Order: sequence, then C-alpha cells, then structure tokens
Amino acid sequence: MITHHHTSYALPKNIHKVVMPPIKLHGAKTRLVKFILSNISWDGKGKWVEPFLGSGVVLFNVQPERALVNDINPHNIRLYQMIYNGDLTPEEVGAHLLSEGKKLLTNGEEYYYLVRERFNKTGDVLDFIFLSRTCFNGLMRFNSNGEFNSAFCRDPGRLNRAQVSKIVERIHQIQQIMRGKEWEFRVGDWKECVNGVELGDFVYLDPPYVGRHTDYYQKWTENDTIELYKVIRQLPSGFALSTWLADKYRKNEHVEIYLGDFVKREITHFYRIGPYKEFRGTIIELLVIKPGFEA
Repeated sequence: MITHHHTSYALPKNIHKVVMPPIKLHGAKTRLVKFILSNISWDGKGKWVEPFLGSGVVLFNVQPERALVNDINPHNIRLYQMIYNGDLTPEEVGAHLLSEGKKLLTNGEEYYYLVRERFNKTGDVLDFIFLSRTCFNGLMRFNSNGEFNSAFCRDPGRLNRAQVSKIVERIHQIQQIMRGKEWEFRVGDWKECVNGVELGDFVYLDPPYVGRHTDYYQKWTENDTIELYKVIRQLPSGFALSTWLADKYRKNEHVEIYLGDFVKREITHFYRIGPYKEFRGTIIELLVIKPGFEA
C-alpha cells in the first residue's frame, strides 16, 4: 500500500520551475505563483479550496492531495475535469490543434471567427483551447451572455508545431500531477464553494480585482468585494487572498477598511496588457493572509 507523506504538499513551497497551465485567462497568477506559495504556511492535511480557479496555475503548483476548486466560467472547469477524468488526452489535443492550425494558416482571420462562432454554440473544449491560444493578447474574454468575444491575434501561424507541442506537454504534466489525487471541480458561485470549509483546510482566493478592469466572465462589483471580505473573515480555516494595493493612479481602499488587521505581503508587478493604458504598467500586488498562516 502506498502511504502519502503530507510534507511534500505543505507550504511554504520554494518553486524552481512554475508548472504552466495550457490556457491563459485574465488575471492568471503565472508570474506571481512563486511569491504566493512562498508566503503561505499550511500543513497540507486538509483540503485546498479555490473558489476562483481561473487558469489553475496556483492549484497545479501547490499539487495538494485533496482539493475543491470552483469557477463561474464553465469552460476552464470542464477542461480540467476532462483531463482529470481521462476524457481528454494530450494526444487528442495535439492532433486537433495541428489540424486546426493548418486551417488557420490557410484561411487566416476568417477561420478564427468561424471557430469562435462554433464554440459559442457548442462550448467544445478543444475549440476552447484553440481560441485561448489564437485570440488577441492570448486573453479570453466573455460577454454578459457568456459568449467568447476576444478578437483574433492577427497571426495565422500561431499554432505551429512547436507551439502545439508546448501545449500538449503542459496538459501531459497536469495529467501527471492530478493522478491519484482527490480533486473536485465545480462550476458556480464562490459562496457555495467556501460553505463547507473546515478547520484544517486552506482557502486561496483570487477574485476579480475591483476597480481595475471589468471581469472576463461576469460583472464583479464593489459590493461583491465587500461581501467576500466579510465572508472570509468568518472562515474557520486559514486563507490567503490576492488583490491589488495601488497603481500610480489610485489605491484600493477596501483592504484597509475590511482587512486591516490581517497579515499583508506586497510585490510590485508589471502588467503589459489591458484595455486602457492606466491598467498597464506597474501595480502593487497584495497577498492578505490570515494571521498564523503566513510563512
């Protein structure tokens, strides 16, 4: 019988090479995951809970034995659920992207919009991966009806063989990480996800950054932020929350008001993308941690 040693799943974690997700979503923590996981202390014995999964990059680098993860966007959850269940193989993804990449190379922009239209009708997971790698800025956005609406990246050669094998390799790596672990994937409201949190669990929250941009899948308001801050104060478990503290134009006032008594760690981060110039540039990222769970 295999015995699991919890120590390898404990935090803080010193990550040498970040495990990269196969998709990009707005606000993904790929560049911040080392900062996040080196500042959290958790013994790894309960469940790792993420109410806002996004690209999954934090989960794939924690690699907990047990996890409950949720997102309001059904597409990223379906993708990871299918990899977890074995319903989607790296080989299948590779074959699809190579054949679609050829069509894109031949027909350009027109073909991209054809796939986008098809995806908005069917929600096909392979089309989701295709669009995530060929949309403008590599950033998926959805309108208020939940339809994918990012424009084309203007590069018909985007899905070349090297690019495709990189994506396939990432899916393969994630598949290996998931093997033998108890992970539950949900689509829905963050509140339901944190409802049954227990003492030994750890909750990592990466909600949309209020005041920074419109969210990519739903409208996230100031009231949502305040409600979230009030709910997490009551959690029996440890938690850490990612948010922003300031950019050169303004400051996030909510943090001091609602979470002033929690542990805070800061890092300066540069955003290269964003619809408006004030959302590009340097921002102070903040990790708010429940006292006793900081590293």
